[in-house]
Amino acid sequence: MTPALELDAISKVYPLAEEDFYALREVSFDVPVGEYVALMGPSGSGKSTLMNLIGLLDTPTEGRALLAGQDAGDLDPEEQAAMRNRHVGFVFQSFHLLPRLSVRENVEVPLTYAGYRPGVRRRRALEVLERVGLGDRVDHRPSQLSGGQRQRVAIARALAMNPSLLLADEPTGNLDSETGLEILALFDELHAQGATIVMVTHEPDVAERCERVLRLRDGRLESDSAGRAAPVVA
Repeated sequence: MTPALELDAISKVYPLAEEDFYALREVSFDVPVGEYVALMGPSGSGKSTLMNLIGLLDTPTEGRALLAGQDAGDLDPEEQAAMRNRHVGFVFQSFHLLPRLSVRENVEVPLTYAGYRPGVRRRRALEVLERVGLGDRVDHRPSQLSGGQRQRVAIARALAMNPSLLLADEPTGNLDSETGLEILALFDELHAQGATIVMVTHEPDVAERCERVLRLRDGRLESDSAGRAAPVVA
């Protein structure tokens, strides 16, 4: 089976006056379909740069990044945006919901961009909102929800296109401990259902929930080790 993500010796170089700065140096790894991976590293390690490359928000200077077997390196910006919308579901620390739209309308945004008809968008949005436990909040605005509920909306939006990869950037960073555990339990459940997840985190207890932990330091992949398998959800 084609991996959900393949990175082949990718480097990201920023030209400076005196010498080039390597934000990433020849990073290589694959993420098989259905794997749950934590991406860790200290400030300046390159994990934000790597996250942007994985999510097709940037392109490597050297090497190749493939999503579901497709290389975006030769695509124009519009084609890359379409590929990103199709293959990557983003979950951000700050939710990034549109305040004037309802919960359902927020979830429909990537489906609208992809050109789905209104009836199809509505049906799919209701399906994923039910999946994350918000079937009774579809007409609410983000301001009417708790932080944990807003993050669930963001997760539903990320799931709307049935992406090859869920990319979560510190998804519990703006939540209290109890709510954060509820969101992590939801990620555990999604993983148990077959989702492929890469989670950027600086918290060891979050990383331990993942099957695999990748650690970056100074732009290089320092270690690639097994984590504690995510709990099986009944």
